[in-house]
Amino acid sequence: MKTKIINSSINLIKKNGNYSEEKLAEIKYGLEGVYLTISKLIIIGLIAYILGIFKEVIIFLALYNVIRTTSFGLHATKSWICLLSSSIIFIIFPLICKYLFITDYLKMIVGLILILLIYKNAPADTHKRPIINPKRRLFFKYTSTFIAIIFVYCALLINNNFLSNCFILSLLVQSFMTSPTIYKIFKLPYNNYLVYLKNNDI
Repeated sequence: MKTKIINSSINLIKKNGNYSEEKLAEIKYGLEGVYLTISKLIIIGLIAYILGIFKEVIIFLALYNVIRTTSFGLHATKSWICLLSSSIIFIIFPLICKYLFITDYLKMIVGLILILLIYKNAPADTHKRPIINPKRRLFFKYTSTFIAIIFVYCALLINNNFLSNCFILSLLVQSFMTSPTIYKIFKLPYNNYLVYLKNNDI
């Protein structure tokens, strides 16, 4: 299904434009990402609706994507792995946020650790999309750290247990997704921009 839709889209683009093979490969990569994101959201949304936690999942997903957008992180090598892991994360963690109680003191301690981890590891790129520009890397690092600080501040300030947990736990998930450990577990290269710079003698 995915291959058929993407190939049809690429053929349509070829007919209506003059693109190099390299550009078409970039477009195809982007289309695969869009297809996977949409199909993943539909499946997660259906599961959340059946479990009666649709609103909670949407809130957690929105907060997670705020910090994910600038800190990046691990991408699964196969679409089914991405779908499975995303479904588990975005169903289980909203449920945890809904029922778990964390003291403000513990949130503060954990939050400070998470801020440091985000500062240390973000942005975490992939071998397909290394972030090689030093200015961009610094921008993403500082922006991610600033967002992490805001998340922890909100977690301590907001008088709503679910929302407060969402800020902390979405940050917790992303700190794992940007850590060298998770890359090792999935046997994927880390600090890919360094490999790119070395191979291209930059």
